[in-house]
Amino acid sequence: MALLRDDSPALLLHGYGFGERIWRRVRRGARSAPLQLLGDPALLVRGAEAVELFYDEGSIRRHGAMPGLVQESLFGHGSVHSLDGDEHRHRKQTFLDVAYEDAQVERFAPLLEREWAAELADWRGGGRRSAYDAAVGAFGRASMRWAGLPGTADAQTRWSARLAQIVDGFGAPYSPEYLLAMANRFWSDRHAAELIEAVRRGTLEAREGTALHAWAHHRDRDGELLPARLAGVELQNSIRPMIAVARFVAFAAKELHDRPDWRQRIAAETAERGALVGGPLATAFAQEVRRTAPFVPLLPGFAKRELELDGHRLPEGGRLLLDILGTDTDAESWNRADEFDPERFVGVEDYEAVATFIPHGGGDPRDGHRCPGEKLAIAGLAAAVTALSEPEVAILGEGLEVNRRRLPTKPRSGGAVRGSGEPSRCPFHR
Repeated sequence: MALLRDDSPALLLHGYGFGERIWRRVRRGARSAPLQLLGDPALLVRGAEAVELFYDEGSIRRHGAMPGLVQESLFGHGSVHSLDGDEHRHRKQTFLDVAYEDAQVERFAPLLEREWAAELADWRGGGRRSAYDAAVGAFGRASMRWAGLPGTADAQTRWSARLAQIVDGFGAPYSPEYLLAMANRFWSDRHAAELIEAVRRGTLEAREGTALHAWAHHRDRDGELLPARLAGVELQNSIRPMIAVARFVAFAAKELHDRPDWRQRIAAETAERGALVGGPLATAFAQEVRRTAPFVPLLPGFAKRELELDGHRLPEGGRLLLDILGTDTDAESWNRADEFDPERFVGVEDYEAVATFIPHGGGDPRDGHRCPGEKLAIAGLAAAVTALSEPEVAILGEGLEVNRRRLPTKPRSGGAVRGSGEPSRCPFHR
């Protein structure tokens, strides 16, 4: 009978709608909802209190909480995502060094500018890549150059496509897409390990300050170099999340198509600033896309002790599920939570201070599990929003429906884009 009450099938069947179904069982505005997963007690939580609890390492253990099928395909074996405590903080410091510092974002910006200008030129010349496909290539080439990786633009585009497919396939276990994701994971792990070994042998130069240099020379807490394959996994974890931002770009295309007034405002901002990167309005739009279309609906952890939130208890060893989508769109935390309104982010500089804004995780990136590449993601998505607001490209209305049962998801067409094919009159694009 316990299996009949298990909620695991509902997660597979309803995807991003799973949390909404669970919240119907409890009073309106509740912060926690009991359920059962894989025969064990679990608690779904949302809101600022939930974020604080979920990222409390004294209360929650992350190791082993992510299903192995997801961990192995998406993040890679032994990656930082599976670690806790001092070991996690030690490994993560290298991610902070290579991705989180403002100097790294500044180094990334001109690479974004170059790649999105190239995608714009292709659309204006009749190119037919979707917003998603363009973003996979643009983000992949920019992040690989930023990370110090060698290779031609074509080779980097091909590897970007492999990494994008890993992201696309991890949520469909036992499917052909998942099998292809594992094949691409095997190829990528081998290729990344070869790059690490080449740096260590001295046959490939890695510039200091790049992710390639950092992971080739990273040492564990015992002072030992990471095995080349594991260092290669973390090297990929420095660039693959940026490529995954392409899914947000597809959602941005959908929202821009439905809001021509915002396209006009962002285009005017671009013409005034003369740059594709860093526009305040484009950044606010990007943030609202991230709020309303998070990558995954929830994140899991295990209770280290008996926990209680909002009247519901979870025994030691039970699963705590942080409702990412439910927190980002929580009516108790956000005004007009169900409305897409980028104005809510205009002028917001310290987005990390908004406790219930967690599309890339919550808490402090320095000592918690929040993604240290979030600044890069925001810069990249804002650049894409700017490019998609170019007056001489059109976002088509076909194929913008979203399958909310699929993990991860995006508009079906990826955001079809067409250009006029006429020369731009904007001085910035001459």
